[in-house]
Amino acid sequence: MHYSSGVSIRLLPSSKCSFEDPVQVTVRGLNPHQRVKLRSKITDDNGLVFNASATYQADDYGQIDMNRDPSLGGSFTGVEPMGLFWALKADVLSCKFTLADVTRPALVDIEVVSDDEVLAKVTNERHCIAEGVRRIPVAEGRIRGTLFMPPGKGPFPGILDTNVFRGAPFELRAALLAKNGFAVFALAFQGYQDLPKRADRFHLEYFEESVDFLREQPEVKGQKVGNISISKSGDLALSMATFLPNLAATVWINGCNANTLVPVYYKDIVIPPLLFDTKRIKMTPLGLVDIGEVMDDPMAEENLPSVIPIERAPGNFMFVVSEADRNWRSAYYAKLACERLKAHGKNNYDLVKYENAGHFIEVPYMPFCLANFHGVASQPVFFGGDPKAHSEAQLDAWPKIIDFFRKHLAADEHKTRSML
Repeated sequence: MHYSSGVSIRLLPSSKCSFEDPVQVTVRGLNPHQRVKLRSKITDDNGLVFNASATYQADDYGQIDMNRDPSLGGSFTGVEPMGLFWALKADVLSCKFTLADVTRPALVDIEVVSDDEVLAKVTNERHCIAEGVRRIPVAEGRIRGTLFMPPGKGPFPGILDTNVFRGAPFELRAALLAKNGFAVFALAFQGYQDLPKRADRFHLEYFEESVDFLREQPEVKGQKVGNISISKSGDLALSMATFLPNLAATVWINGCNANTLVPVYYKDIVIPPLLFDTKRIKMTPLGLVDIGEVMDDPMAEENLPSVIPIERAPGNFMFVVSEADRNWRSAYYAKLACERLKAHGKNNYDLVKYENAGHFIEVPYMPFCLANFHGVASQPVFFGGDPKAHSEAQLDAWPKIIDFFRKHLAADEHKTRSML
């Protein structure tokens, strides 16, 4: 958008893109060496405003290119081509960016400002659903969720996206996976439509029905499927991979190696929960609740029945670990899981570690969450991590996750293709 100042701001290759894609931010029409502020803003689906800003100096030709030029100060410093996106944060300390309606693009406003005067403005439309991807609400028997299907007849490799404590299914990740050629069922388990508000136990039969539903889709044609999980869903995913026969690939993001919080039932099998002690809660210097050490040790003798026997799983695992995660000791749990597999002669796992990332490793350019209300703790808690390192982890993990699923789900007769 041009203002009377003659300054313009452009997004390349276009002002419209996929949520997972970078854009190049350029400014023209400034005075040589003029200093201005670039600022960004997005409002999430809860009405919460997230902002970022940085100071830049134009070159000899009155131009700024974020791919080339360093920020001199602000929300980030140095050359950060996507800094106005990964550094977005709200004024309140405890919050998580919410994008529930994937049918609308996320709108990021970017402005060039000098002495509080807006010289130019542009809006980046970051689309969640790629052209041709079908979004299909599911209410089949007792299962609820949303199915995302790539264009075409397939067959496509299928992925179950589980996030049991989220309530509504995590549609953004599912939609972006569908853009990359997967048939994805974003599954809801509780707190959604007519499902129970809160579960005091998990029955794997519900998830088995969901796997069967996905496999029965004409575009999937009975292939074994994958599962992507995070946090509490991680240990549930390990139970599914262990006891359900049609899971070939499991992505576990900052979960636990033991069943946690509530018992898991499957046929005549019961896995008791690993519990916690609130006396181990700490407070951070920012006054946030730190629950990182509250869970009991799964390797204590009395807790061994809660450890999931993943050596029985026929499929493959990818453990994605944030070493600065303060939701719980996910790095320790991943280490235990890998050691258990290795001790049983298994090499069916990959381990990916990120030193300074926080708990919620999601999709590229998802704003960082330092703290938020925790459903189990019933209060805001500290999730750990550094915004820049966390952003880099999300950017690095995403293609690794896609490649993992392609490797272990895509048979020769149905290679995935990206809907770019």
